[in-house]
Amino acid sequence: MSEDTQKTNTPAKAAARATTEPRVLVVDDNDLNRKLLSAVFTASRFDVSAVDNGETALARIVSAPPAVVILDLHMPGIDGLETLRRIKATAPDLPVIMLTSHGEIASAVEATRLGAYDFLTRPIHNDQIVLAVRRAVEHRRLLGEVHDLRCKITGGDTLAKLEGQSEGMRRLVHQIRQVAPSTLTVLIQGETGTGKELVARAIHQQSERVAGPFIALDCGAIPENLMESELFGYEKNAFTGATTRRVGHLQLAEGGTLFLDETANLTPATQAKLLRVLQERQVQPLGATRTFPIDVRFIAATHQRLEAQVSNGSFRQDLYFRLAEFTLSLPPLRDRREDIVPLARRLLADACGELRRPPGVLSDDAAEVILRQRWEGNVRELRNTMREVVLCASDTTIQAEDILAVLGKRASAAGPVSAPPPGSFGGGRSLKEIGDGAMAEAERRAITEALQSAQGNKAQAARLLQVDYKTLYNKLKRYGLATP
Repeated sequence: MSEDTQKTNTPAKAAARATTEPRVLVVDDNDLNRKLLSAVFTASRFDVSAVDNGETALARIVSAPPAVVILDLHMPGIDGLETLRRIKATAPDLPVIMLTSHGEIASAVEATRLGAYDFLTRPIHNDQIVLAVRRAVEHRRLLGEVHDLRCKITGGDTLAKLEGQSEGMRRLVHQIRQVAPSTLTVLIQGETGTGKELVARAIHQQSERVAGPFIALDCGAIPENLMESELFGYEKNAFTGATTRRVGHLQLAEGGTLFLDETANLTPATQAKLLRVLQERQVQPLGATRTFPIDVRFIAATHQRLEAQVSNGSFRQDLYFRLAEFTLSLPPLRDRREDIVPLARRLLADACGELRRPPGVLSDDAAEVILRQRWEGNVRELRNTMREVVLCASDTTIQAEDILAVLGKRASAAGPVSAPPPGSFGGGRSLKEIGDGAMAEAERRAITEALQSAQGNKAQAARLLQVDYKTLYNKLKRYGLATP
């Protein structure tokens, strides 16, 4: 070995190459095959690791993600096709090159259907397999560039809107990045107004389906008798009044993502039909005589704990397990107080742009007032408050009295709250108590006005207030507005 070669192969240089060169994972139960392939790829300056079974390969893909997988078709335990299926479920953009013996056409077809990048038949020339790996690496690189470009075209990274200083939000963003590239169905749980749809959009935007549609359906805002037609669609003359054919949300989301908000509101009959769709990936519109295949990623959300709904029998356990392949929990705004003021400043900037007002500045005393509120309506309530503040404020610097005026306006049917005399502000109550009372009165007044506008129709009032029916019903009882 020459002196130059010795220098090139120092441990430091080898470690540097391992971090920059494409990593190839060889999966083959034959020891000789593993050694031969490892030697071929090492000679071609790839970083190579080799394992002898599918289970170990799946663990390695998580712990040390490769750029390409070389996968033998015939292995003990889980075979190559099942290993391929599981790889694609967790890392759909990871190129997998299958290796098999001559004449296995059916296996090649199935591997292609499952998403294999290439299928090579033994005996394989060294140059042939090295070229296949180089092409796979380049293919994946181009896919990444296309994904980044699509994110920019579709309005940037939605995750930026979810970033926060709290540990809960940092963990949430990390989980979104983990699950988005997979094919797993996601269940998002969190209080009303915490941003469940924003999280669903972030998952869609970070997925390979970003070029497809994002279709949202609020299951709590649609009357029970219309839910199935909205979800599945219907054929002409399927029922009285069906004068034309209508495509349902399931088919509208083809190639993209369907977001089902407030899933707990689905009736037992609709739950059973949705479960069948999730199992068979087929949809049958009302009045149709055949089914249609669909390619849709499902994301469900609810402000209720579906586990409790399963326990009391109001939600199907088998459907819950189908929807909760991966669960995300959104913390309420009051539990991440370090995020409140930065979020208020961002929402202030958004409101100024939306309402075409000069950029606003949040004063320290205004920030203190905002920080002391409980924000039971979470991000949605804070967003609405900042919009109204921007609309009503007389100056670009938002003061504490601007915030209190909006809260007071919502709380009192008599109009804006006037400032009390010096020394008697708040009547002896703390600022938090004042804010809590203002918020409760604001909710009570808004519900009353919505019911009046809807002429007592609670379902219509819920739609006007942008909440589901169960949330409105609980509020009616809480504020003594429920009818006997």
